[in-house]
Amino acid sequence: MKKLLKGNAVRALVRGAAVAGLTVALAVPATSAVAVAPAAAIPPGLSCDTGKHAIDDYTGYALCRNNGSATQTFWVHLVCGWSPDVDGEHVTLRPGESGQSTAHCAGLGSGIGEIHVRP
Repeated sequence: MKKLLKGNAVRALVRGAAVAGLTVALAVPATSAVAVAPAAAIPPGLSCDTGKHAIDDYTGYALCRNNGSATQTFWVHLVCGWSPDVDGEHVTLRPGESGQSTAHCAGLGSGIGEIHVRP
């Protein structure tokens, strides 16, 4: 009987620790789980917004405007965690034009870790 009580106490302790761990994990705001590291420096003459697709955490984009006086080409570069990194299509903008480059990380990975704009 003493052995049975000891086993129940251990199980109760393990369950308590598991519940406490789950409670802490659930207390973390959902936004922290989808945060993307800040983008690297944006090439001179471009102003860009980067981010993930609203309903697909594996698709990222760079939406840029050429504020310079010369034609520029850019593309989005996604750091994809466990999957290989990917580059989006190259977009060429004349002065004053805007355009978007998108890319998609493989579904087997952990999603987008960073988004960069490359010249």
